[in-house]
Amino acid sequence: MMPVGAMASATIPKGNRMTKRGETQKNNAIVSDRRRFLKASAIAAVTAALAPVRQALGVLHDAPADQKTLSLYNAHTDEHAFAIYWQNGRYNPKGWYHVNYILRDFRANEIIRIDPRLMDLLHGITAAAGTNDPVHVISGYRSPQTNAILRNTRKGIAKGSLHMSGKAVDIRMPNVPTADLRQLAIALKAGGVGYYPDSDFIHVDVGPVRFW
Repeated sequence: MMPVGAMASATIPKGNRMTKRGETQKNNAIVSDRRRFLKASAIAAVTAALAPVRQALGVLHDAPADQKTLSLYNAHTDEHAFAIYWQNGRYNPKGWYHVNYILRDFRANEIIRIDPRLMDLLHGITAAAGTNDPVHVISGYRSPQTNAILRNTRKGIAKGSLHMSGKAVDIRMPNVPTADLRQLAIALKAGGVGYYPDSDFIHVDVGPVRFW
């Protein structure tokens, strides 16, 4: 008869025993796999989030396009425009005029030619936001007279505002949180970006890159 101790050893194959060291190795392997999975998931999420921004950057850096368009809504005059401002390898004068008109100084009823870089910036922001909804224009071009009046009645109006040269616009997009819109504009690094959460809009311009 086999001793009881020997029988007990025989019923548990040596290869199936899990020592403390073995348990630690197994747990470490599980933790390592989990970390790799979480890292891969995080990288995929960031890559997906940055894809629209890369698309918008391509627009700003003259990526080939048959047409570039802008859908605009003037929040003060209740006017809409869908402008094909770039077509057949050049800026389209008719579409450009529509942009000029919507962004005009409605108080003084003055129109100037909007800087084409500002149109491309708005187009890039729209592409990054991934929406076809119109950009709501809060303030576009301002004549020097209008800018002076606003400086006397409101805070934060610069004496030498880029609005006066058609290089700046204040906007919001109703279906895009303004904080997210700000981050999209900052990511493009195409000029200045100001954030005004109390009034629910951002300022963008094609001047030096800066944020406030």
